[in-house]
Amino acid sequence: MLIEFDKIETAVIPHMRGGEKTVSAQMFTDSMGKIMRGRLIPGASIGLHTHETSSEVIYVLSGSGKVLCGGGYEPLTAGACHYCPKGQEHSLINDSGEDLVFFAVVPEQ
Repeated sequence: MLIEFDKIETAVIPHMRGGEKTVSAQMFTDSMGKIMRGRLIPGASIGLHTHETSSEVIYVLSGSGKVLCGGGYEPLTAGACHYCPKGQEHSLINDSGEDLVFFAVVPEQ
């Protein structure tokens, strides 16, 4: 299946999962999970949340930021990949002065 993000309408999600500011995303969703290309503007975040029924893989396309996971922060830059296993919690934070663009896959398990 081909997913063409440029042809998917951009959703602007305020305070995603209790985070700061907004997340802009093009998402493909079905019963098996979600595949997303997202953008966090400077100072935006996706709030701390637990993956009860899924895991998540986040690949940074451009920009930089950090994730909160396992009680600590991990820096992210373009080319970095973050994995959050099922049952764990994490948060994605753009603490830089430029947009953080990422690709995420959230398979239901």
